[in-house]
Amino acid sequence: MNDTKTPLTKQIAVTAVLLAVCIASQIFKTFSVYITGPIINLCLILAAVTAGLMWGIILAVITPVTAFIIASSPVMNAVPGIIPLIMLGNAVLVVMVHFLFKPAISGEGSFINVRSVIMAVLSALAKGCFMGLTISLWLLPTFIPEASPIREKMPVFQTTFSITQFVTALIGFVYFFIIWKPLKSVLNKQ
Repeated sequence: MNDTKTPLTKQIAVTAVLLAVCIASQIFKTFSVYITGPIINLCLILAAVTAGLMWGIILAVITPVTAFIIASSPVMNAVPGIIPLIMLGNAVLVVMVHFLFKPAISGEGSFINVRSVIMAVLSALAKGCFMGLTISLWLLPTFIPEASPIREKMPVFQTTFSITQFVTALIGFVYFFIIWKPLKSVLNKQ
């Protein structure tokens, strides 16, 4: 779907459905980030390719806020500045997907090929690197006091906001590759 040809009401509806899926998945955040993370990343990817860049970025901004409200983590409570950086990390993924996948998505041929896999890895890597540099290497070490009891969990937090972000984005792309063809058929019929 091309966001310039998609009616505004359809873009809003698609984004609203994806936001609802994100909110529902965040309930499971306490079980495992490997449940919630891939679903959130899938929704960000779908928003970028179906509703467009602006709506993908809107979803990228809203989801960390809903995550904080639904199931905030100790690190989010200790360092609220993490939320805007998560928003930006999500936006990095959306922008990468929008510009790298848009030509492949709008084509009629099969887009699941070596090039698509490389684009997916690059997009996931960009998100993981951005969040790793800004959150894991700068924000957390700078703003979690040495005397804080959560300081001892710093390696876990640093892994969560770098490597885990990369992995969950990759899993989100796997889900995307699985569902895109049938989903594209349904979206094109409407």
